[in-house]
Amino acid sequence: MNESAAISFRGVLKSIPLFAGLADADLDALQEIARVRECPRGELLFSDGEPAEGFYVVLDGKVKVYKLSAEGKERILHIVHPGGTFAEAAIFGNGLYPAYAEPLLASRLLFVPKDGFLHLLATNSRVAINMIAGLSRFLRQFAQQIEELTFKDVPSRLARYLLELAKGRRTTVELPISKSQLASNLGTVSETLSRTLRKLSDDDLIRVSGKRVEIVDVERLEELAERCKEG
Repeated sequence: MNESAAISFRGVLKSIPLFAGLADADLDALQEIARVRECPRGELLFSDGEPAEGFYVVLDGKVKVYKLSAEGKERILHIVHPGGTFAEAAIFGNGLYPAYAEPLLASRLLFVPKDGFLHLLATNSRVAINMIAGLSRFLRQFAQQIEELTFKDVPSRLARYLLELAKGRRTTVELPISKSQLASNLGTVSETLSRTLRKLSDDDLIRVSGKRVEIVDVERLEELAERCKEG
């Protein structure tokens, strides 16, 4: 890689939360061990229970991380967008990937091998602090998922998803994944999601046009997001 390309790639690394605040020398060291992979849609990146050889950063594209039931039913755990990392927790502990992962569309990923990164982690406190912060975010996300699946019904989960997508700044959002993938992410099925979208639309909380969703009544949607299951 020539010098200008190296500087450009270093800038990409600096924009990723896990590597924020690292000195150029550390980013150069990371660049030495990591490699960019161009992955087509649907390529299986790793399987549940497979030895973890490293973790990934999404540079461009979108990746789903999911589990499969004994009957083969898919449950999406999370969708990873550009700048996001996944499978970093797998390089610790028993060293096994805890789920499956595959791109939802053609994606450019940065693969960071386990051994090289653990050495960098042992010699750089900033990387260690960033890693702890990243794992803490994942822990909070999974705790929220468990809470919502346990205490919230599908309308409440959908309301929360739409509000987080809007981030309080937009009234119209575009679903970044298909409705079947969204249903899996919310722990339901496509038919139930479609009925819920219709119900929220009939109640004048939202308006739906394809993958575009207009939030009509933010206050009522927030109340719905906080509502717990009855009974």
